[in-house]
Amino acid sequence: MQRTGHRRGIFGEGLARICAVAAAETAREMVRQVRAGLRETPTIELRLDWLRNDAERSALLSWLKRHRPRGATFLATCRRVAGGGKLASGVEAELHWLAEARQAGCSWCDLEMETLRELRGQPLRELHLPPRLLLSLHDFARVPPLQRALRSAAHPEADATKIAVHARTISESIRLLHLARSNRKLVAVPMGEVGLPARVLALREGGALAYAPINAPTAPGQVSLQALKHLYRAHKLTKRTAIYGVIGHPVSHSLSPLFHNTGFIERGLDAVYLPFLVKDLRDFLKAVPELGIRGFSVTIPHKQTILPHLDDCEPLAAEIGAVNTVVVRRDGLLAGSNTDYLGVLRALQKQIRLQGSRALIFGAGGAARAAAFALAKAGAFVSICARRESAARALARAVGGEAIPRRLLRGTSFDAILNTTPVGMHPHDGVSPLSPRELNCRVVLDMINRPQRTQLLQLAAHKRIAAVPGIKMFFAQGTAQWELWTGQRAPVRAMEQAVLKFLCAEENSR
Repeated sequence: MQRTGHRRGIFGEGLARICAVAAAETAREMVRQVRAGLRETPTIELRLDWLRNDAERSALLSWLKRHRPRGATFLATCRRVAGGGKLASGVEAELHWLAEARQAGCSWCDLEMETLRELRGQPLRELHLPPRLLLSLHDFARVPPLQRALRSAAHPEADATKIAVHARTISESIRLLHLARSNRKLVAVPMGEVGLPARVLALREGGALAYAPINAPTAPGQVSLQALKHLYRAHKLTKRTAIYGVIGHPVSHSLSPLFHNTGFIERGLDAVYLPFLVKDLRDFLKAVPELGIRGFSVTIPHKQTILPHLDDCEPLAAEIGAVNTVVVRRDGLLAGSNTDYLGVLRALQKQIRLQGSRALIFGAGGAARAAAFALAKAGAFVSICARRESAARALARAVGGEAIPRRLLRGTSFDAILNTTPVGMHPHDGVSPLSPRELNCRVVLDMINRPQRTQLLQLAAHKRIAAVPGIKMFFAQGTAQWELWTGQRAPVRAMEQAVLKFLCAEENSR
């Protein structure tokens, strides 16, 4: 019996079911993308509507006719503006270029439902389109009634159907995957950032095809070709694959998928780690048994609000009042713990002696609570400064410290200052939560890990203050998470190098 995720579909199996999307303004760039895409998968979608004019479309198809690679499958799409594409012309132009794509060697074409309606029953075989037809329905605003949508997209001349809809909740994206389980001719595409995990899992659930852009995204929530194949390994996932993830809002900036998946790959584990944009915790928690999630990281703003939903909580995490790690036990019960605590200690202990030191924590959320308890238990006197003074006072009382108004920071000295707020986090990395005159200390730790050198750390370095990047804390707490979930020793060097290489490339590209 074949396992779900490896069954043969109408586009083939394995890598053939990852469709690389080539989309560019010029034929030259499109050719470059096609060649790059073919190094990863034999299935390529040509977005003819992205080319800036008819001359570029003609040039691309002429190249394809002369140089069509053996063993490759090309799917032509020329989507009009009305259907979410870039072709400003009418249905005649769309059909013309799809017919030209057939002559160039494209064996598939994507035809919108809107186009089919405008044809008013005209037989498609009379249009000289590529021999195999993917009939697609897009809704960029919502998830319509799916069974009704599937029935409306049915057509006797269609070889496969694509339903691409904007998922506003994780539950909606899972409902779309349910359709793919029973229909091997369905391409299920949950659009939007909320739907990103379901995009990765679509092939595992039986979807016929998964799209991934070679360069620029062509739809909201797309995962790049490199990430879909090499980081998430979407074509290898099965029902036996252990699912992990990070929940937060926002979450697109997270380095955790790169860090944890690198560990899984290095150790040869059948596991994947996904980013879940979670606005409503209950929506995500309903998906835990549905997707078979084994554990997850918790970040802003859920580190405290997750507590009532846990069945068990490590005593230290309960005392802190914040959780950043959850293990899903075999019986489905949720057990919480906190590894941020360990990350703070490891990041600071090499810089200063914590016993008897004085530390300022800027912020009073879940990360601040872990830092405050870590420092207090290590013997430091902790001061809390936060926008919400009541939260600062409550946290200070919990650790035997003090709440300090911001107006006093300029005249007060500390051994260490820790920023636990998201101010200065990518992509809004040009600002600092504190001014230079407020940095009166020996060490500054910014718990933000992307970018490495935040504006706050740059200000600290300018004042000759030791600047500790949050990536050091991230590595320590993330390693503890990985080992808690897997029961194995983490390949720390490979995991850290993958993240540092990414950050270096990102910073150099600016």
